[in-house]
Amino acid sequence: MKKLLIVATLAGMASIAPAAPPQSTNAKPLPISIDGLPIGAIPQQELPLSGCAAFLWSKTQTRALVAMMTSDPAQIRFAPGGTVIDLVRVGQSGPGERGFVSATDYVGGDYRVRIEMEIVTRGDLTDGAAIPSATMRVDHEGHDSVIVPVAGLIGCG
Repeated sequence: MKKLLIVATLAGMASIAPAAPPQSTNAKPLPISIDGLPIGAIPQQELPLSGCAAFLWSKTQTRALVAMMTSDPAQIRFAPGGTVIDLVRVGQSGPGERGFVSATDYVGGDYRVRIEMEIVTRGDLTDGAAIPSATMRVDHEGHDSVIVPVAGLIGCG
C-alpha cells in the first residue's frame, strides 16, 4: 500500500512526499476539538492503492488534518468529538477533477457532512490537485451545525 505524507509549508500550502518512518513512540495525542469546535483531528492517512483521496486541513487558528475523502469507495473520514468515523457519499454536484466535485454530501448515523470546495489543477502537482479553499459543514441531529473552513490536496494512487 502506498503511503503519503502531506507536509505543510510556511506559506500554508502543502506538498506530497513519501511517508517517513515514525520518529517517536511518544506521539502527542490528536486534539478532540479544534479551536473549540466539536470536530477533532484524524491521524495520518494512507493514499489508496487505486483511485484518489482528498486530504483537508482546518484553516482556523489551529491547523490539523480534519478529513479525508476517497473517490472509491466514495466516503469521508472525520472525527466529530474526537471519534473517527466514515460516512458514505449520497450526492454530488458541480464541476470536478480526479473523482471529486465542487459540492459533495455524505451521510451516516445521525451525521450529515457537506463539502464545498474549489479544485485547482497545477503543473507542480502530478497525480493530484490543490484545494485552496473549501468549507466542511457538519450537521449532527439534535445539535448545532458547524461550518469549518478547510483547504487541502487531492492525491491519486
